Amino acid sequence: MITRRQFQTGILGAGTAFAVADRAKSESARRPREIVDAQVHMWLANTPDRPWTPGSQAQLPEPMTIERLVPMMDAAGVDRVLIVPPTLEGIRYDYGQEAARRYPGRFATMARVNLDSATEADRIRSLRQKPAVMGIRMYFQPAQAKWLTDGTADWFWPVAESAGLPVMFLTVGQTPLFASIAERHPQLRLIVDHMGLTDAALKDNSIADRVREVLALSKFQNVSVKLSSAPLFSSQSYPWRDMNDHIHALFDTYGPHRCHWGTDLTNTFNKGPYRERITHFTGELSFMSEDDKDLVMGKSLMEILRWS
Repeated sequence: MITRRQFQTGILGAGTAFAVADRAKSESARRPREIVDAQVHMWLANTPDRPWTPGSQAQLPEPMTIERLVPMMDAAGVDRVLIVPPTLEGIRYDYGQEAARRYPGRFATMARVNLDSATEADRIRSLRQKPAVMGIRMYFQPAQAKWLTDGTADWFWPVAESAGLPVMFLTVGQTPLFASIAERHPQLRLIVDHMGLTDAALKDNSIADRVREVLALSKFQNVSVKLSSAPLFSSQSYPWRDMNDHIHALFDTYGPHRCHWGTDLTNTFNKGPYRERITHFTGELSFMSEDDKDLVMGKSLMEILRWS
């Protein structure tokens, strides 16, 4: 039989537990969400001292500089940005490092490599020790498509895996090829850019097909996806509701720990203010809980990249 003292102790203990839980919930509610953009390109003007690769064309008429981006981040409420160096700067990533030096904690950068040069292996192994470098970004344009099937890229995956470098990738119609890469290299973090979508998906109306290819990769736990660049692929104005079913499908399949919000801001600059890219997710996607949004809007990316 429970004594009066035991009963009172139990009630008090339960009350204390509820009070602690309520206090934790209250503190969580007061804690601001950290907003981390998983992709913004930044670049400087084409000059003799810093030439672009031949034939390159920027996404905007004016360079996206540190001085231009920081006020935009502040106005929108973006805490951190992961810089993806544009292809026009070749394999340079030093401007992202400069941003991180000038604004500690607010910027980090991905690196680029010459995939068709196996002599890059030693440089890749040292990248994780470079200031502000979080991983490698690969964009397989049509001209490089054969590299995924002719053996050119085979050396790269085990080197990146052993170096502990996450790899963000985008391809034109070759996403399914990454299933075998993910399977052979289970310790290699692979991050699909832009839900697997490129301009080609717009031209041939294959957005749903490309998203299904990304959904098929979800069975590999080392694969995650950037829910980025949604405005670019939408045929509607804000809040771009025609993209929500695709975002929902990817979110349900991958889960909040493997989904990352991002803007690809310079490639969608005319599609709306920076702040709308945030409220699209935080205010319009009811299938995500507030805890889910904490992860998708920043925490999951920082965990995978080990960005402290």
